[in-house]
Amino acid sequence: MTENANADGRHDFDFFHGRWKSRNRKLADVLDRKCTTWVEFESSLNCEPVLGGLGNVEPFVAPAMPPSGEPLDAMTLRLFDPRTGNWRIWWISTRQPGLIDDNPMEGRWSGAHGEFFGAEVINGDDVRVKWDWDDLGADGARWEQRFSWDGGATWELNWSTIHTRAR
Repeated sequence: MTENANADGRHDFDFFHGRWKSRNRKLADVLDRKCTTWVEFESSLNCEPVLGGLGNVEPFVAPAMPPSGEPLDAMTLRLFDPRTGNWRIWWISTRQPGLIDDNPMEGRWSGAHGEFFGAEVINGDDVRVKWDWDDLGADGARWEQRFSWDGGATWELNWSTIHTRAR
């Protein structure tokens, strides 16, 4: 993570600004807790700061998203709250046009690792969601998504992405 004089957390995602190529590995259907089939695909993104560094936007493009092979356009919006030291993260996609989740992921960084938590209702079940971010240095980052179907006692990985800086 980038060291800076302003230690309140607003620069935690600065390392991720710029263009990235991403290698994704995810369950074919992350919403089906019985799914065991993993798929892989490529994507690209460009993370840019907004609001004087209090946030960033990250358009995401996957030319062929398995299992359908259809393209996916999405965007992440991250906003830092200096009062709490927490980030809130929203995911917006063409799969749910016009919708922004009222329940964003929320969390913070500790060193080169960030943890962000949220809650969803999936097929009638309350599910806790965890996003792990790792700053792997100037040219790499990792993001992982886990679901907990038991209130956070156990976590099941369902999506992992390795980001490599595009040149």
